[in-house]
Amino acid sequence: MATTAKAIRFAKTGGPEVLELQEVQVGDPGPGQIRIRHHAIGLNYLDTYQRSGLYKLELPSGLGSEAAGVVEAVGSGVADLRPGDRVAYGGAPLGAYSDVRLMPAERVVKLPDGIGFEQAAAMMLKGMTAEYLLRRTYQVKAGQTILVQAAAGGVGLILCQWAKALGVTVIGTAGSDEKAALARAHGCEHTVVYTRENFTARVREITGGKGVPVVYDSVGKDTFMGSLDCLEPFGMLVVFGASSGPVPPFDINLLQTKGSLFLTRPTLNTYNAKREALVASANALFDVVLAGKVRIEINQRYALKDAAQAHRDLEARKTTGSTLLIP
Repeated sequence: MATTAKAIRFAKTGGPEVLELQEVQVGDPGPGQIRIRHHAIGLNYLDTYQRSGLYKLELPSGLGSEAAGVVEAVGSGVADLRPGDRVAYGGAPLGAYSDVRLMPAERVVKLPDGIGFEQAAAMMLKGMTAEYLLRRTYQVKAGQTILVQAAAGGVGLILCQWAKALGVTVIGTAGSDEKAALARAHGCEHTVVYTRENFTARVREITGGKGVPVVYDSVGKDTFMGSLDCLEPFGMLVVFGASSGPVPPFDINLLQTKGSLFLTRPTLNTYNAKREALVASANALFDVVLAGKVRIEINQRYALKDAAQAHRDLEARKTTGSTLLIP
């Protein structure tokens, strides 16, 4: 039996004003699907790329990749989930900005006791991103010093804490003294306020001129060249976002002249494409959170209907940590 749901949708790309709250019909789950009633929805910078058209979508479209709630119904062939289960997800398909939706059961994981809906919605996509970046894209090792750009952001705060728990020294950049203080409270040993300090010079100073083996950069255009200049020979630049805009074309010979460097542009959907990778990533995240090594900062909450305002604040860099939409 169909259920009436409220969902944020958009029919054209553009600014936050293109987001509309609509009533939609959500049917019974088909084979391999579940119907989930959301208790909390995560907001991510990725959502703004999709809304603006930086990342191409087929329109009209829903939005959002991260949420937590309760299973209402299951379709045929779903063996490990049942109505009443507490669940969460982080990743495709889009459509988390809604109070009820259908999801492929294989993209959803059960929540362990001790992790609430808001905490889960604030950490699934960002936390599993931190997991694959630190453990799979470039496997950090105890004793290393690394650079995290935008250290006070949603992924940044999780990355810094997790890296510290692995015995890594973190240098983090931030846009203000307040954000720098927040990063220091979440595992950053050294912070650089990039609006008034040259982060490349500071990284060289902190590392005794050596540079770092890896830079995790979600800022993109504004930090790209500086991030390359922070790397030691054979170092890796991991660009996993573009909050300042996409990286413009560049001469690949730069990687040669700056020390045989590596560059990658990974995505969570590729790393967690297989069910077993998704479950392992989620379990690793649950473990570090339940152990108290990573705490999830929910610093903003908005009603689902106010998604456009949440996007405005995110793009204006008014937010820190994780932001939730509450249905």
